[in-house]
Amino acid sequence: MSSSSGIARPYAQAVFELARDSNRYDEWSSHLETLTQIVSNPDLDGLIQNPRITRDQIIDIILEIGGEALDQQVTNLVRILCHYRRLQLVPSIAEQYESLRAEEEGIIEAELQTAYAVDEGQIEKLTESLQNRLGRKVRLTCRENQDLIGGAVIRAGDWVVDGSVRAKLAKLSSSLGIWSRLDSINA
Repeated sequence: MSSSSGIARPYAQAVFELARDSNRYDEWSSHLETLTQIVSNPDLDGLIQNPRITRDQIIDIILEIGGEALDQQVTNLVRILCHYRRLQLVPSIAEQYESLRAEEEGIIEAELQTAYAVDEGQIEKLTESLQNRLGRKVRLTCRENQDLIGGAVIRAGDWVVDGSVRAKLAKLSSSLGIWSRLDSINA
């Protein structure tokens, strides 16, 4: 685990507890997504790194960009993160918050990578199958990855199923490598 995610953990935990206490999970997800987009902007990064720009100016810029999408609690978070020069942690805080939220709600995030687009019917069947297998509600994200050639890779937490053509070819290549070495030993 990187040190930035370790530093982000207490902030994510605090935000999660605020969201849980007020039952505002969706709002905090939205706030953190907005903040992530703001602080991930390369132009803002230049301002944050500029020694001539004060922390208060950075806070004002972020709050102006965020506008009404950011409430008072988010404003306080921005102030704290800026004061301690931790704005770059916002994406990690958001990611950890979503993990805490998913755990609280009994949801597991899963990712399906395929070489080609998958239709909605297949996605629904796979989601249902994963829910039965994992015993939890599954939030499935689909992504195309042409490097797979064909087949699919499914990731859900630490569980990975690699049914890609690429993985099968690698396994076959490895098997053939063993056989060719055995042939050379026997010769």
